[in-house]
Amino acid sequence: MVRPWPELRRETLTEFKIFHVEKVRSRNPRTGGELDFFVLDTWDWVNVIALTEAGRLVCIRQFRHGPRTDTLEIPGGAVDPGEDPLAAGLRELREETGYAAEGGRLLGAVNPNPAFHTNRCSTVLATGCRRVGELELDPGEDIEVCELEVPAFRDAIRRGEVDHALVLAAFLLAGLDPELGPLFAAG
Repeated sequence: MVRPWPELRRETLTEFKIFHVEKVRSRNPRTGGELDFFVLDTWDWVNVIALTEAGRLVCIRQFRHGPRTDTLEIPGGAVDPGEDPLAAGLRELREETGYAAEGGRLLGAVNPNPAFHTNRCSTVLATGCRRVGELELDPGEDIEVCELEVPAFRDAIRRGEVDHALVLAAFLLAGLDPELGPLFAAG
């Protein structure tokens, strides 16, 4: 059985707006040796699978600074401290797309990278979505909104046009959902 590693000490090395870098000293329960690990302590995130009243998927395109290109994704963002992931998802949907949902529910959550991230990324299903206003973007955002049929989005995944790992995880969760599985199953 794998045992937890006792944490001996934690030190914040640097703080940025969206994450802190921490050095964590832990003891290996198997060998007794002490090792340093580096952890990104960050807020939880949320992704939104937003379906319009006609069953189309609300998507966004935005420039991403990591790969230095624009990406096709679903709406999402940070969960504010103390905020419920479902509420955060519906808020992010409205801010990033101008769409509001008639209903919503949590599909699940994943660890983005448990090797060194502390957060979770939840996936929210928003249904009955319709445009209700203008986008309310943060200064660091420049987003284009579009609607796609779900099969067209699956095709974009196959072509490699959608390669954001957390977006792919959101669609895995949707495909595992008993109600949504047939809509999101690979076909």
